[in-house]
Amino acid sequence: MLTQSQLDAARDVVYQAMAPTPAYRWPLLAKAAGTTIIVKHENMTPIGAFKVRGGLVYVDRLKRERPHVKGIVSATRGNHGQSLAYASGRAGVACTIVVPEGNSKEKNAAMRAFGADVVEHGADFDAAIPKAAELAESLGYEMVPSFAPDLVAGVATYSHELLTAAPDLDVVFVPIGLGSGICGMIQARNLLGHKAEIVGVVSDKADAYAQSFEAGERRTTDTANTFADGVAVRTPSPEAFAIIKEGVARVARVSDDEVADAMRLYFAATHTVAEGAGAVPLAAVMAEKEALKGKTVGVVLSGQNLDSDLYAKVLSGGVPTV
Repeated sequence: MLTQSQLDAARDVVYQAMAPTPAYRWPLLAKAAGTTIIVKHENMTPIGAFKVRGGLVYVDRLKRERPHVKGIVSATRGNHGQSLAYASGRAGVACTIVVPEGNSKEKNAAMRAFGADVVEHGADFDAAIPKAAELAESLGYEMVPSFAPDLVAGVATYSHELLTAAPDLDVVFVPIGLGSGICGMIQARNLLGHKAEIVGVVSDKADAYAQSFEAGERRTTDTANTFADGVAVRTPSPEAFAIIKEGVARVARVSDDEVADAMRLYFAATHTVAEGAGAVPLAAVMAEKEALKGKTVGVVLSGQNLDSDLYAKVLSGGVPTV
């Protein structure tokens, strides 16, 4: 489990590269939801997503403790890859990222702009992982998982910022991809002794973590066909699930229609761009707004990175298909 000294060290690394992100109380969101909502704006980082924090901490340790490593390889749908590309570029470490075929063109372009080599392979995130491991072995690079203690320590810094800025939070809704973000929230909440209940949110088309939480053991799904690619995971991490099953109140499901509605609401109420996964928490809040009346609710806007044609479709009232 994350210690206070580990969190403090992670904060030191992260804040060398970026400032804390804001947590805003938007009145039009409050009006729509019927209660106070605090948005943690993790879309306002150097890569437009929370993942950058974990990449910075991971690569910092790599440079200090494993300087012989020539480069890194990982699999991603985009934000994890951008995080590693950004951090490795700052540190002078080679980086190769494997993405599924048909992955977001704009996320791929961003990873390349940060200096990474991008390889497309497989039908989805889970299928890209073996290819990344193969490349790591052939190149002599280190394989970076999407869930690891340094990644959790890094992203826990946003949770520390939110929870210290909002001691009145009653509940916070957090998206679940592979799990680093919500595990960071759980561990930061526990370290601070904060009262907030934590609710994980997944797509109903990629609900492996919800099924696992309800069953009390890991479950996988055959598909993860949601346009909210940041939560399109079929196989839960055993390490993440162990933390999640003990630390969250529940795991909610939202539909792609609800996610698209939440993206439109974010733009109308705050003029903020939210990618699908970034809007998943707000979608859950809107679905549960009657039960949340009178509570102070936090939502993690985890990222803003989606292709412009998909966003145009959402803003025009549509729902992207996979």
